Amino acid sequence: MVSKRKISFSLFLVMTIMFIILILNILMNFRDYGLQSVENKAKSIAQTVKHSLTSHMVNGVIDNRELFLEQITKLENIDNIWLSRAPAVIEQFGKGNNNEVARDSIDEEVLHTGKEKAVIDEKIFGKSSYRITIPYIGSSEGTIDCLSCHTTAKSGDTLGAITISMSVDDIKEVGIITVGNTIVIALVLIIFILIFVNRLISPFLMLFDSINRVMEKAQKGDYSDRIGSTNGKESDCVASWIDSLLEKLQTTLDDIEQKINVFLVHQKTKKEDPLIDVKLTVNRLADIYRFRKTIEHDEYIHEVYDRLAFVLKDKFGLSDFNFIEADTTHKNVKIVYVEKEIHCAAQDGCRADRTNTLVDSCQFHDICDKFNHDTNKYYICIPYSISNDLDFIVSIVCDTKEENEKVRTLSPSIQDYIDAAKPEIVSKKLMQILELTARTDPLTGLFNRKYLEESVKTIISQVKRSDTKYGILMVDIDFFKMINDTYGHDVGDQAIKVISQTLIENTRESDTVIRYGGEEFVVLLYNCDENYLFDISEKIRVAFSKKEIPAGTITFNKTISIGSSIFPLHTDNFWQCLKFADLALYNAKDTGRNKSVIFSKELIKDSELNEQQY
Repeated sequence: MVSKRKISFSLFLVMTIMFIILILNILMNFRDYGLQSVENKAKSIAQTVKHSLTSHMVNGVIDNRELFLEQITKLENIDNIWLSRAPAVIEQFGKGNNNEVARDSIDEEVLHTGKEKAVIDEKIFGKSSYRITIPYIGSSEGTIDCLSCHTTAKSGDTLGAITISMSVDDIKEVGIITVGNTIVIALVLIIFILIFVNRLISPFLMLFDSINRVMEKAQKGDYSDRIGSTNGKESDCVASWIDSLLEKLQTTLDDIEQKINVFLVHQKTKKEDPLIDVKLTVNRLADIYRFRKTIEHDEYIHEVYDRLAFVLKDKFGLSDFNFIEADTTHKNVKIVYVEKEIHCAAQDGCRADRTNTLVDSCQFHDICDKFNHDTNKYYICIPYSISNDLDFIVSIVCDTKEENEKVRTLSPSIQDYIDAAKPEIVSKKLMQILELTARTDPLTGLFNRKYLEESVKTIISQVKRSDTKYGILMVDIDFFKMINDTYGHDVGDQAIKVISQTLIENTRESDTVIRYGGEEFVVLLYNCDENYLFDISEKIRVAFSKKEIPAGTITFNKTISIGSSIFPLHTDNFWQCLKFADLALYNAKDTGRNKSVIFSKELIKDSELNEQQY
């Protein structure tokens, strides 16, 4: 109850100060009033003595003034009374019967200045007195002419002074009694007020202290404390509302945390404030949701990888990393995204994929033999299972151990984005496979005719933009039907595979090999002139003639015929140019087979078949 003590003490202090001020004010007023009363009494006595002495002088009985003054001293509270003659009066009449001269400096001052003077001798425990010395001023005006007797004085001169000494103990006693009664009454009133105020505000002070305690804990993230009872109807109602609100808040936070953990990877971090943690988690979930909604509208898987890379760069501050795909069915590993540079030969085998565990070079130096350790960098490779036949590995390279440790703490957050991207990766990989299947020949793995049809637009645009020429080869196995008839279709399929392999081995990566149909193939040679067209045709033809085609326990050799054309040299219509290559192929077969023929305009006139086709 710190607040209660503070308020009670403050109230007591304020009331005490007010009480002291009140008592001091009473004392000062009472003292002033008492002294004023004494002064008025003394002045009245002095005037009475003055007039009496004047009467005595007029009546000629001035010598009896001692008896008169003695009677005056018998009045209540009069301690002493005496007269003091001025030097002029002493000179004329002498010092008087009782040596009526100035007794002290006060008398002398009053006789000299003609001004009254009062002196107070106050003692708390001793006798207190009040002395006043009043001058008598000579005057010739009025009914009594003072100067008629005092011939040596002038009007306005001080003729003498009367000094009266009075006791003020009775006033002091009354003041002490009054102040004492006031103190008692004030103390009783203060105690009553303190008790009343304490009973009135105690529940609210208890409520305030409880709220202060509860809010202090809530500020530190602990919402479990409650206010409870405060022994007051109104304060208990407020406490109940606050406790109910805290209960709802704690229950809601716990429920939100449990629900959110379903969507996000659990992170074992010390929670400072559940409310702040929930806010951060909701923001994190919102970011992941926006990421997922964005990649849902991406058309190709490389766009998903680009957006995932943007998150790693922009949100997590990573600058050097690779994305690796691992086909667990075909044991094929390839790097699908490179940020900055490639640091490992993942295609030769990825340890993170093989062990399905995080690979951290800070835990064990040179843990992966595929990484280029000459760079003196640190790396951490995190595997994620996307589907039964696809793993996804994020390989992150750091310059320092501190950066590497930071990446390790970020791995759960990275996994949240990977988990969000999983459905899109799977669906787009499936679409990629389906598209590849639709554009690929299942026997040879080469592109098929559909792929060629879809690629023509790109080829035409490239030719127009860069003035590039494409060589078109039409390749056909000589007497292929004889293979099927003699050895069967299985051996015919082997022959198809051999010619496919031959075409791949003798062309560049920039070239495209297509199975056009049956035993017929189309090869698109990028950036090709007529000399290169003939050379590559002959190279393919000779290479295939040397290939051994297995047929059970024996092998045999076959030959091919090749017709070629150049797009857009021979025509700016791609399909027309393809037909020109086919016409050259027909000429090669018609003129003996096992040869290469480049299209020329004369070939169009050589055959009635061509006239029917064109």
